Amino acid sequence: MRYLFYVLLIVFMFVSCGEETIPKPKGQLRLEYPEATYGLLKGSCPFSFSVNDKVKVKAKEVCSFELHYPKMKATVYLTYKPVVDNNIDDLLKDAQKLTYDHVIKADDILEQPYINKQKKVYGMFYEVGGNAATNAQFYVTDSTKNFVVGSLYFYAKPNYDSILPAADYVKNDIRKIMETIVWE
Repeated sequence: MRYLFYVLLIVFMFVSCGEETIPKPKGQLRLEYPEATYGLLKGSCPFSFSVNDKVKVKAKEVCSFELHYPKMKATVYLTYKPVVDNNIDDLLKDAQKLTYDHVIKADDILEQPYINKQKKVYGMFYEVGGNAATNAQFYVTDSTKNFVVGSLYFYAKPNYDSILPAADYVKNDIRKIMETIVWE
């Protein structure tokens, strides 16, 4: 019996001795997107703007568009509304309400005003942080005739950390739209 104990002890010592086990670091997903190149989107609408060439543009109602990012499962919805009968306050309230309806799920909402007096473009870019349904919303207007509102949506569960690289890519495109819009 004692002999069996010593044999098992020696076998255990040889088996247990070896290289120290080191946990592997967590893998991180590396997403790379192609560098954006822009072209002018102009039609019969009273405005034009630069859009990423990788985007599939789908015209909807009069002067409303869906900008599809198929590899990212994302869409930017753009809607044009004319300013009539001095309804600019109502249009602004609707755009702000659309953004702040997401405050329940959002961690924060960062407002970034945009003003270009030369081109008469005034707007607001909203970055929505957290697991909200949208990560970015914006509006631009000339405050007298034209108003465009847009929202970014992903067709995936809103997990902020997972979609952050794609959201950042599309947010740059949205900023480009705001910076390049020209009223006709």
